Amino acid sequence: MPDDATPEAAEAGENSTAGTAEARKERIAFLGLGHMGGPMSVNLVKAGYTVAGFDVVPAALAAAREHGVPTVGSAAEAVSGADVVLTMFPSGRHVLDAYQGAEGQPGLLAAAAPGTMFLDCSTINVDEAREAARLAIEAGHRAVDAPVSGGVVGAEAGTLTFMVGALPEDFEAVRPMLEVMGKRVVLCGDHGAGQAAKVCNNLILGVSMIAVSEAFVLGEKLGLTHQALFDVASAASGQCWALTTNCPVPGPVPTSPANRDYQPGFAGALMAKDLKLALNAVQSTGVAARMGPLASEIYDAFAAEGGAGRDFSGIITDIRDKSAK
Repeated sequence: MPDDATPEAAEAGENSTAGTAEARKERIAFLGLGHMGGPMSVNLVKAGYTVAGFDVVPAALAAAREHGVPTVGSAAEAVSGADVVLTMFPSGRHVLDAYQGAEGQPGLLAAAAPGTMFLDCSTINVDEAREAARLAIEAGHRAVDAPVSGGVVGAEAGTLTFMVGALPEDFEAVRPMLEVMGKRVVLCGDHGAGQAAKVCNNLILGVSMIAVSEAFVLGEKLGLTHQALFDVASAASGQCWALTTNCPVPGPVPTSPANRDYQPGFAGALMAKDLKLALNAVQSTGVAARMGPLASEIYDAFAAEGGAGRDFSGIITDIRDKSAK
């Protein structure tokens, strides 16, 4: 999720440790060195942590090494001797398979020393996060779910928001390393609560971006300039992050992806994924939601029709293209 898209983070822990060079005692196995995990691991190394990184994608391993992250040849090697196993994976299935093992291979839980902290920063289903925590605890370890908000820009700058589900003592144990990678660290509740906060926040974000985009297209049809609508709505009751930070039209917010031909940012495929997670939570809880399921349907179509690699604010081009001429 893009930077500052965090209404759930009302209370912030300032990032007072990022960039320091003193040695840290925790040894971290960092598994998943992609667009988010790579820069996150770089910030941990810069802050003095001992990191052993691994990714199944050779290019991700190479990029991490180029930025100073020590890498190893396997997940098991990374976990050996680690105090913290930090995972940043694409899905809950990846997390659970890695924890338990798959295709006859032993899992991370078996490879880790007793009492290891398993810190999952992936964005997954709430039920999967709770299952991962249960498996870790039953194996004699500790568990924290801490999905992030802030996108690649936030990962690189160390300004992410972490939404944490954990026991209070485990939260305090991981908080210093999270504050290296982010500027807001919020304990949302017990295991799974971090994922719950993430899906609720992104439900708001997806729906609000569609509404803002529809309003700009409507304004175009009614003869309003983009700047005029922005000047009114950004200072009135229509104000929201999707308008004032990630504005879907070029001009009013020069740093928004709309000024870069919708280069992400936060890609449409990721918004589609996160809205599916929200939809799963809606269905499992029986919430009478209407806007969330519709937003999920809209972003599914956007991703399938060429928007997967574009910023999610590019949904405005889809709305414009499908509007009456």
